[in-house]
Amino acid sequence: MTGREEVQLAGDVGFLMARTSGLMVRITNGHLAGRGLRVRHFSVLSYVCDRDGASQREIAAYLGLDPSPVVALVDALETEGLVERLPHPGDRRARLVAPTPRGRELREQAKKDVEAARERFLERLAPEERDLLLGLLQRLAFTGDGDGTPAPGKES
Repeated sequence: MTGREEVQLAGDVGFLMARTSGLMVRITNGHLAGRGLRVRHFSVLSYVCDRDGASQREIAAYLGLDPSPVVALVDALETEGLVERLPHPGDRRARLVAPTPRGRELREQAKKDVEAARERFLERLAPEERDLLLGLLQRLAFTGDGDGTPAPGKES
C-alpha cells in the first residue's frame, strides 16, 4: 500500500470509527476476560441491569445489533446464571430478559474493568476532549440514523 492510500483512509470517517471501535473492543475484551465476559455480553448485561429487564427486541435496537446475535448473547448469559427470561408484563408473546442478583453483582465488578479499559484507551486525550468526544458520539449514535432511539438520559 502506498502512502497516498494510507492518507486517504486516515481521512475517512467510517474507517476511523471502525478502527477506533475495534481497538476499544480489543482493549476492553482484554480487561473483561478474567470475568468470562466480552464487550457484547457486558453491553447486554449492563443494559438489562439499567432497565430492570428488557425484551430481546429492545436490547437489539438499543445496541444496534440484529436480533439473532442477541439471542445467542442472552443464551450465554442465561447459561451462566447472569440473566433470566421472564414473562413480559406488556406482551404475552415476548419474554423479558432480567438480571439475576449474580448478574447485577458481576456487572458492578465488570464496570471497573470497562472503566480501566476506557482510561487506558483515552489516556492521550485531555478531559475536555473526552467530554467533547462523548457528546459527539452520543449525537451520532442516538440521533443520526433516524430510528428515534433517544440518547442516554433522554428517554421519554
